[in-house]
Amino acid sequence: MVGLVFFSIFALLASTGSAYDVIREYSGSTFFDGWDFYGAPDNLTLGNVTWLSETDAISQGLAYVNNQGHVILKVDNTTNVTYGQERNSVRITTQDAYELGSLWLIDVNHIPYGCSVWPAFWSFGPKWPDDGEIDIIEGINLMTYNQMAIHTTAGCTHSGSVGQLGTNGPTTDCSQPSGCTRPDIPLSISQATSTSSLDLSDWGTPHANFSSSTCNMIAFFTPQNLVLDITLCGDWAGLSWDYDPTCGSSGPTGLCYNDCVVGPGSPLYDTAYWDISYIRTYTSSVSTPSPSGSPASSSSSATRTSTTATSISSAASTDTNIADTPPFLQPIGSGEPHLYLLRRGNSELSLWNA
Repeated sequence: MVGLVFFSIFALLASTGSAYDVIREYSGSTFFDGWDFYGAPDNLTLGNVTWLSETDAISQGLAYVNNQGHVILKVDNTTNVTYGQERNSVRITTQDAYELGSLWLIDVNHIPYGCSVWPAFWSFGPKWPDDGEIDIIEGINLMTYNQMAIHTTAGCTHSGSVGQLGTNGPTTDCSQPSGCTRPDIPLSISQATSTSSLDLSDWGTPHANFSSSTCNMIAFFTPQNLVLDITLCGDWAGLSWDYDPTCGSSGPTGLCYNDCVVGPGSPLYDTAYWDISYIRTYTSSVSTPSPSGSPASSSSSATRTSTTATSISSAASTDTNIADTPPFLQPIGSGEPHLYLLRRGNSELSLWNA
């Protein structure tokens, strides 16, 4: 375990020393048992991919467990895509939804990256954007930082950089399209097992922190389903002002789809894969998971970009963004593994990475 992301977004924060008990570990040969595959084109971010069904993703080698017991989700890097076609990829969503008082931990060995590549580990409620969206890991092309974000309807804002290590994005209004946006692994995590509880007392300052003083967590976020996906180009990675600075010279046309998606998949998409040791979900005494019944295909939700957001760069529709001090990823996904942890509570939502 070289790196982890711990995202405590739904925890009730009675105290930072509160213990959280394991709800579920997604890992190894049973990892996919608790997930639904999308099985349709990307109609959410307008990416140039088809997210395959479980049967097709497994048969085409885009979703599997390797001989180290790690989960691999990847973009097709073997097909010669002709103009007008999409490239195959994977999006999966948890069957359980996690409520206030929950904590989510993902141990990532490799994050997808490369020109046109847009990976995300995020969550959403059953009605988007009314029930909130949380972007835990997200980046595009050759970005050197992780953009954490929350997306809500109007009325949720970010209180600023107090209590976080990350740098705020251009807006503190989490209902805007961009949203409101560490090197050492805490001992409590490095010594944790798939069944042991977690104590938060040694976690330190989070990279992203969203306070209920300016965003009512109960009002803006319902139980959340977790999502892992990889899309290509689309309405962020493929936009000229985001694509051109690092990838505009990667092909003869300067266009994301023409120069990346079309043509052979290798070597461009050889690095476009997730390698995950595990995802664990935890609960305080007040939280239990609930079956979501959320659709696994194109009927699921509206286009994500229409919301309000706040982002912070190391993040957040209302959108608030927060970013890590570069280089968080060199580029995103090419560095050492990271652990990400999210705690979600009624008094604040916090995200750490190590």
